[in-house]
Amino acid sequence: MVDGSRLGILRWQLHWAWSLTDYHLGALTDELCRWEPAPGSWTVRRGQDGRWWPDWAEPEPDPAPGVSVGWVTWHLGWWWSAALDHAQGRTPPPREQVAWPGDAAAAVAWITGIHERWRDLLAGLSEPDLDGVVRFPWPEPRPLGIMAAWVNGELTKNASEIGLLRHLWQAAGRPAG
Repeated sequence: MVDGSRLGILRWQLHWAWSLTDYHLGALTDELCRWEPAPGSWTVRRGQDGRWWPDWAEPEPDPAPGVSVGWVTWHLGWWWSAALDHAQGRTPPPREQVAWPGDAAAAVAWITGIHERWRDLLAGLSEPDLDGVVRFPWPEPRPLGIMAAWVNGELTKNASEIGLLRHLWQAAGRPAG
């Protein structure tokens, strides 16, 4: 039976969102991660330093560009690690210093590690902890419980984006992975 407390619901949502995410992450390949679904898509590109850097622009173009699976996995790893740092009172590195791991297996390992640390964080919280104040991802402080709910929603959205890109990849006759 699911615990109906705020923490119980947040933990259940995380479990559900992670199940969807893990399903899609398990099928990633390097080729799928680097595939650009449309001209001008944002992706990850090897820099002169040998590391993989995401495309980015501020302000974001309107309309927003298409994105690659590699870019989505970078984005997921970046925002979730930043949320984890904020929730634990640490200052995360600036977005510009967060590179993509370089291949599908490393991206999956990175995201899986963040999931495990976030899951452990939630497991160690008490109901009153959810009322603690954090600033990320908003400029004004909000309760940690709101951030945790946002993490669950954002994780579900990113898993859906990866899933849609996988379906488009397969619809174009490419290997399922």
